[in-house]
Amino acid sequence: MIIGVVKEIKKDENRVSLVPVGAEILTKQGHQVLVEKDAGANSGFTDSDYQRSGAEVGLTAAQVFERAEMILKVKEPLESEWKMIRPEQIVFTYFHFAASRELTEAILRSGATAVAYETIESPDGRLPLLTPMSEVAGKMAVQQAAKYLEREHGGRGVLIGGVPGVEPATVMILGAGIVGTCAAKVAAALGARVFVLDINVDRLRYLDDVMPSNVFTLMSNPENIRKFLKVSDIVIGGVLIHGGQAPRLITREMLKTMRKGAVMVDVAIDQGGSFETSKATTHQDPIYEVDGIVHYCVANMPGAMPVTSTIALTNVTLPYVVRIAEHGVSALAKSDPGFARGINIIDRKITYKAVADAFDLDHTPLESVLGN
Repeated sequence: MIIGVVKEIKKDENRVSLVPVGAEILTKQGHQVLVEKDAGANSGFTDSDYQRSGAEVGLTAAQVFERAEMILKVKEPLESEWKMIRPEQIVFTYFHFAASRELTEAILRSGATAVAYETIESPDGRLPLLTPMSEVAGKMAVQQAAKYLEREHGGRGVLIGGVPGVEPATVMILGAGIVGTCAAKVAAALGARVFVLDINVDRLRYLDDVMPSNVFTLMSNPENIRKFLKVSDIVIGGVLIHGGQAPRLITREMLKTMRKGAVMVDVAIDQGGSFETSKATTHQDPIYEVDGIVHYCVANMPGAMPVTSTIALTNVTLPYVVRIAEHGVSALAKSDPGFARGINIIDRKITYKAVADAFDLDHTPLESVLGN
């Protein structure tokens, strides 16, 4: 198979979809790897690194799209890339379709097969290709929130861990998944008083067992959210709906009850956001204020840590790339139900129900597209 790696063009996105050793593994198995010029530069990988690994380098994006049977990306294709995607071409990336009707309709029109990192599942129902980026984003959420609590950024001027004789910051985390767990670990390590809210009692019970004594678990419901919102210095939204839009858990009206200068970090912004007042921001312009509350809603948080993020991402995506290249999408989907859930669009049909439901579009079960 001919596999293409293009340079990410989304603002402030510094990751690349394949590290040089990945190209080496694929080429040794008889596949051809095409790499756009400087695709890995912002992650610390040069064209020479890819060339030594057996890849063909120095190409333009148009050349890669024209020749490749499978395109590897990190973020969703942007409008300038839509017209380069060909019918039956495989595009393997983070799509988050439910956040954009325009992207969904563009990929439908293209005739390409869209395999989304974020909806592939492991046998135990976990999301293995989302996990490492959620780990990065969860840890970054606390790091960024602590910074924007500083008065010069409009924050309350509270040190997250306090000092002897002065109480620490209070952190409320919505969601006890990977993002929430990693955020809680960092916030707790810095000395904050941390409240983690979720609707899964078993998950809360697990965190209650493994987290330090300054982490408290609570059922997520409107009453508890309202109660702890009033005393929180930092609020982190980390709720994930598999392939669908994030639930809006905090309304604008609720902001009036918060401490002025509190910081809200919406890690779910890629899927529409958990706060009514959320709107996507960038690393260059990461924050804005609503009713005296600082909002941090960067849509590609791990892009600021490209070396860590790129290596972590390739660790989990490369095995799937190898299997797709060896077997093809249809055959792999028939043998691996978890991989099959990653196919969001194929043959101009939406096969992932949450995406269709998000825009009231037709849903076609994957089985009826692939046949026996």
